[in-house]
Amino acid sequence: MKISDFQAKDVINIVDGKKLGHVADLELDLRQGRIDAIVVPVGGRVLGIFGGGEDVVIPWRSIVKIGTDVVLVRLEEASPYKSIEAENGGR
Repeated sequence: MKISDFQAKDVINIVDGKKLGHVADLELDLRQGRIDAIVVPVGGRVLGIFGGGEDVVIPWRSIVKIGTDVVLVRLEEASPYKSIEAENGGR
């Protein structure tokens, strides 16, 4: 699967049925050669720009199923964090 295919899928939390958005980024463990988490922007961000800079990080172990149109995740509590760009004032 290409990253661009992955980014086109809706991310849905099966705990509450809420649509979280689309995958914007991946956190990689280069030493182990694996994906650690997916990153979903919160709010009105478009392609990682034009928004508040908060993202939801979803650990790979929380992904229940990757379907043709959606990524189903199990999140009891979303863990938002500020992106590096937002912390640096968008630079």
